[in-house]
Amino acid sequence: MREPRPERRLLDASRHTRTMQWIMAIMLFLTVLAGALALGTLSAAQSLDRQLVGRLTVQVVEADAGQRNRDADRLLAMLRADPAVAEARLVPEAELARLLKPWLGTIGNDPDLPMPALIDVDLKDAGDAAVAAVAAGAQRITPAARVDRHERWMTPVSRFMALLTGIGGGLVLLMALATGAVVVLAARAGLESHRETIEVMHMLGSTDVQVARLFQRRTARDTAIGGAIGTVAALAVVGFVGFRIAGLGSALLGGATLSAGGWIALALLPLLFVALATLAARLAVLRALGERL
Repeated sequence: MREPRPERRLLDASRHTRTMQWIMAIMLFLTVLAGALALGTLSAAQSLDRQLVGRLTVQVVEADAGQRNRDADRLLAMLRADPAVAEARLVPEAELARLLKPWLGTIGNDPDLPMPALIDVDLKDAGDAAVAAVAAGAQRITPAARVDRHERWMTPVSRFMALLTGIGGGLVLLMALATGAVVVLAARAGLESHRETIEVMHMLGSTDVQVARLFQRRTARDTAIGGAIGTVAALAVVGFVGFRIAGLGSALLGGATLSAGGWIALALLPLLFVALATLAARLAVLRALGERL
């Protein structure tokens, strides 16, 4: 029968090892989910910013349908001639009625109901000066024109998504600190339970660094095995959630997808935790052994 390795004899290769591996699996599972939350909301916020930057809606609020249509045509011609405007499109009345149907029901199709004319505008320059120039030009054509900036309406949503990104990043940091604390406690417990064995090793000439190396190798192995299990499970959950989000067809939620870099970052988390756990175990053992001298 093959003789067990020294660190296995020193650090209980059965129950203790299995416990540490499951703890690390749970820690990495939660960490990867928190990281996916941070990266997903960050991606969604960036996608939202790209969609809304430089987008305007020009409304013509006029009860007289004939005057409203004439003003809308003049505004559309002015906007399309403006070099700062990338695209200007008059929203059809049927599309406008469909958008208002959740609030007005079928009454939105009533020809006697005065509906504003809407023009969607995409600016080449998203600066405040360009927006102000468009608003001034619209007011010169008709006082009934109103310019709404999409970015202004979606600012609370962007701030909320930034908050979620910060929460996800904070959870990753807290899980890393918690993992380090668990490793330190486990290393100190291992020292106490094997005090006599370690003293014999010292009498035979082993140094504190050699003893610490046994603990850090075992910690790295337990973290790697448990981290791989937790990471695979978490990535499966993230992939399933992403598949369901893609099926919703939502423009906002559809942006909450992970890029190739995001998937790579999540897959690298176990390696970072292995390095963190190994370092924490080494420092904890060396410090504990030093305090005994």
